Amino acid sequence: MSSYCNTFNSPVSKKKSNFAAEMYGSSRHNDSIVMKILVVDDELDICEILQYNLETEGYEVVIANSAEEALELPLQEFALILLDVMMGEMSGFQMARKMKDNPATASIPIIFITALDGEDNLVKGLNIGADDYIAKPLSMKEVKARVRAVLRRSAQLLSQQVIAAANNRIYYEGITLDLNAKTVTLDGEELICTKLEFELLSFFLQHPGKVFSREDLLKYCWPQDVLVLDRTVDVNITRLRKKIGKYGKQIKTRVGYGYCFERCD
Repeated sequence: MSSYCNTFNSPVSKKKSNFAAEMYGSSRHNDSIVMKILVVDDELDICEILQYNLETEGYEVVIANSAEEALELPLQEFALILLDVMMGEMSGFQMARKMKDNPATASIPIIFITALDGEDNLVKGLNIGADDYIAKPLSMKEVKARVRAVLRRSAQLLSQQVIAAANNRIYYEGITLDLNAKTVTLDGEELICTKLEFELLSFFLQHPGKVFSREDLLKYCWPQDVLVLDRTVDVNITRLRKKIGKYGKQIKTRVGYGYCFERCD
């Protein structure tokens, strides 16, 4: 029997959480939209525990016991994926890379679940594009809180992207970038930026949480016909941090890897 457990008709899954309803702007009960979460782990007991606890929160939960099995599913249907790192032939890191390389699944939030410790593994997961990281043994209270936080951020980001797409602007708290006018507004005041500063800030805000090497930033933000040293990237990052004031501390340095813009919401 396949471990792909669709729980549409389980008694637990019929309990609709207020949080789920609020996320989708609906107060309906019998036909309310319920967020689907995919749990990918080769330990069946962990899958069942997560499934039970998340269903009591009102989510619909599907289980896959390997990355290969998960990739056979319609991943676009899921609002979030809880992904174990250490599995059989394909690891969680490898599955996440495949998802992030596919435009159809690149925006699906991922929370890694792992027994691995150490900063290197944490940074590796974040560099791939993970939205959060939970260490085993699992605390269900922590899991529920992190799931709610990631889904809330995902909904806020989606809302901002919809608004931004309509007027070609990027918003983050007090920062507004007008991609047509090439202007930056900081807490209501126009900020004078160089072309490189504008391109860097735009790139970071469009890829929050993802770590980019100096080589990546040179490729995407600098003219291709200009010879630039790696140190030039560091200098421009420092200037940008100072220019955007209190938001500058959100441009994080990942030693040995590069830079990323870390959202605080």
